[in-house]
Amino acid sequence: MRALPHVLLASLSLASLVSAHKEPKTADEIEVQRALQAAAYHCAPAVERFTAARKRSWARKVVAGRPELPNFQDMFSAGVYEDEPDALPSSDSEETIMGCTPISTTKIQNNTCVLAPEVTEGPYYHEAGHLIRQNIAEYQDGLLLLLDIGVIDVNTCKPLPNVLVDIWQANATGFYAGHPIPNPNHINAKPQVGGKRGGLLPPFPRTNEVETWLRGAWPTDENGVAQFTTIFPGYYTGRATHVHAKVFPEWTPHPNGTFSGDRLVHVGQFFFDDEITLAVDKMHPYTENPIANTYGRTRNWRDSLNVFEDAQGPEGKYDPTFKLHFLGGVIRQGLIGYITMGVNASVSHDNWWQG
Repeated sequence: MRALPHVLLASLSLASLVSAHKEPKTADEIEVQRALQAAAYHCAPAVERFTAARKRSWARKVVAGRPELPNFQDMFSAGVYEDEPDALPSSDSEETIMGCTPISTTKIQNNTCVLAPEVTEGPYYHEAGHLIRQNIAEYQDGLLLLLDIGVIDVNTCKPLPNVLVDIWQANATGFYAGHPIPNPNHINAKPQVGGKRGGLLPPFPRTNEVETWLRGAWPTDENGVAQFTTIFPGYYTGRATHVHAKVFPEWTPHPNGTFSGDRLVHVGQFFFDDEITLAVDKMHPYTENPIANTYGRTRNWRDSLNVFEDAQGPEGKYDPTFKLHFLGGVIRQGLIGYITMGVNASVSHDNWWQG
């Protein structure tokens, strides 16, 4: 395996000094993100093969003698890759699973090779109480969405097995579990007009300690993949439709099925093509969003706090959107989304929101 150039490794080592929860502002912070971006492109051919193998594996499960769609248990069984001859071997194999290619001036145009940089986690993360589970939907109604999230280490271009991928999102009407109402002194607040926070309301406080829907975490398998069952997220004022994610290579499970994150290496947000969200907007219960007929949904390019823009990297060359495919013949039968995170597995970030 080819090693990354020393200049990249040196720059990436600076990441341990940089907060993951704010946009880069200093020259050193911007240089760290540029180094991560260069490392991502270095691994892009490996990521393309990684994603293609995941898609082929799923497709064969669907068409190999069964016209019906796989159920949840089949979809996410431990042996989901067993009949895929090109599947990636386990991480303890001596074989090099993904060889890097030298950095070149060739521009890679492939949105299945997604490696998202660090962006804000937002105000609705719960440090405690996230369940370790694949199906995070609970009783929330909405369009079925299966997520196939791959994780690779940009230092080696190899997938990362047994790292915990923690995700959370809004429901079909734009609310997060535990945050159903605004603060009393913000009941009549209006979205901010103009500026970086344009369109945003003040954050809703956590008023329900019991709700856990649309929150959960699952460790990547031997191929570096974590899969989830959820619903397509709704939207709220000022923000494009998105899913939040964190990656913990070290965590502590608890007897009640939750966990505590011990070391955090990535904070990111994933998005959806506007054409897909326009179609979902017309479905029930998304039509019941309280701002559907007033402020409406914010498009990706207008995302407040520049989160979508930041997720594209310093030069705007990342693609932080899920690559979506229909689960059936029409969109109402559900979607499956693929994305790959490129993380620097050697860093450690603070696990708390810094605004």
